Amino acid sequence: MSHKGSRDIVSQFSSLGISGELVQALETLNITEPTPIQKQAIPFALEGKDLIAQAQTGTGKTFAFLLPIIENIDIKSEHVQALIVTPTRELALQITNEVQKLISHLEDVNVLAVYGGQDVEKQLHKLKKNVQIVIATPGRLLDHLRRESIDLSDVSFLVLDEADQMLHIGFLPEVESIIAQTSSARQTMLFSATMSDDVKSLAKKHMKNPQIVQIEKKQGPADKVEQLAIQTTDRGKQGTLIHLIKTQQPFMAVIFCRTKRRVSKLFGILQNEGFLCDELHGDLSQAKRERVMKNFRDAKVQLLVATDVAARGLDVEGVTHVYNYDIPEDSESYIHRIGRTGRAGMDGLAVTLYTADDISLLSDIEGDLKISIPKEQVDLPKNHDTSKKKTIKTNENKKSRREENIKKSKQSNGSKKSGPGSRGRSSNRKSSSSRNQHKR
Repeated sequence: MSHKGSRDIVSQFSSLGISGELVQALETLNITEPTPIQKQAIPFALEGKDLIAQAQTGTGKTFAFLLPIIENIDIKSEHVQALIVTPTRELALQITNEVQKLISHLEDVNVLAVYGGQDVEKQLHKLKKNVQIVIATPGRLLDHLRRESIDLSDVSFLVLDEADQMLHIGFLPEVESIIAQTSSARQTMLFSATMSDDVKSLAKKHMKNPQIVQIEKKQGPADKVEQLAIQTTDRGKQGTLIHLIKTQQPFMAVIFCRTKRRVSKLFGILQNEGFLCDELHGDLSQAKRERVMKNFRDAKVQLLVATDVAARGLDVEGVTHVYNYDIPEDSESYIHRIGRTGRAGMDGLAVTLYTADDISLLSDIEGDLKISIPKEQVDLPKNHDTSKKKTIKTNENKKSRREENIKKSKQSNGSKKSGPGSRGRSSNRKSSSSRNQHKR
C-alpha cells in the first residue's frame, strides 16, 4: 500500500471519529475505505445514541458496531462492558474473530464467545478473567445467567445483530430476558436485514429515541455478483449442478438447499462424484460444525452444502460461486445467499436452479429487487445419461451371467447324484437355498 493510500484511509476513518490505533489495525486488514453503513452508523454510535440499522449481510455492518465499541472500552474496568447477541454459533465465532483482529494491538482487552455446544466449564473459567466484550447466542447466555456466572448489570453497549433472523428462529422470549438483565442506562444498537413487526416492536419497547440508518438493497452484497437462473426439473438438478461445477470450476462455492435432509442427500451425491465437499446444517454437533467451517476457511473444502440458517452471516474469503440448488423463499433470503460471494470487492457468480413450479417465486424475487436475472438453458452432455444406462446394462448382464453359471453348476452337480431318492431331494433343496441366498 502506498503512503498516499495510507493517508486516504486515515482521513476517511478519522473523519468518522476513529482513533489512529484502530485506523492502523484497519490498514493491516486491507480495509481501504468505510462502507455506506459504516459512514452513517459510526458517528451516531460514537455519540452514544441508540441506533437501528437496516442493512444486508456483506455491507460492513459488523465493523459499524465493533469500531465504536472498541473505541469506548475502558481497559481498566473488569466487568463486561459490551454484549453482542447473535442468532447462530457461526456468526458469534465470526464476530469474535473480527474483534480479535481489531484488538490485537490492545493487551488488556479480552473477548469471549459464548455459545451452545461448547464446554461450559471452559467458558466459566474464561469468564473469571477480565472479559470486556462478550459475543453470545441467546440460549447459552441465558444458561450462564441462571448459573450467575455472568453479570450484565454494568453493560454499557448492547448489540442485537441479525435481529430479524433471531426473532424468526423464535428467540424473542430469550432476547427479552437478556435485555431485562442489562442496565437501563445502556446504549442499544439493533442491526437487521429486514424490519418485521416483531423487530419494530422490540425496538420500540427497549430503545430510546433511536437514530435510524437504512442502506438500500441495491447497495447490498449483490453489487459485485453476476446472477444467472437456469431452468431444470427437480430430478434434473443433480446432473445440472454437477455439470455446472465441472464446467465453471469454482475455486470455492456455497450450495444452498431448502432442508437439512436435502443438504445431506446432495452432499453424499457430490462426495460420490469425487468433489472435495462438506455439509453444514443444524443437526451437526458443534465440534463438527467448527471443523467444517475451519476446513472451508482453509480452502481444504471446495464445496460447502448448507441450509440458510446454518450459513447465516457466513463470511469466508475466496468464495467465487453460490449455487441455489433450491430457490430461496423470498428476496431477503436471495440477497443473503448470493452475498456469500462477491465480498471485499471481489467478483462472484450466483446461479439459481429453478423448476416450472418456481417461476412465479422467481418473478416475485425479481420484482421485489427490481432486477431481471438472465435466464439460460444448460444442455447436458449426451453421454451423461447413457453412461449410466450402460453401467446399469453391464451390471445386469454380469448378474444374468452369474445366475446362469450358478444354475448350470447346480444342474451339473445334480446330474452326478444318483436317482430320485432322498439324497437327490436334499441336493435340490440345497440348490434352491443357494439360489434364494443369491437373490437376497
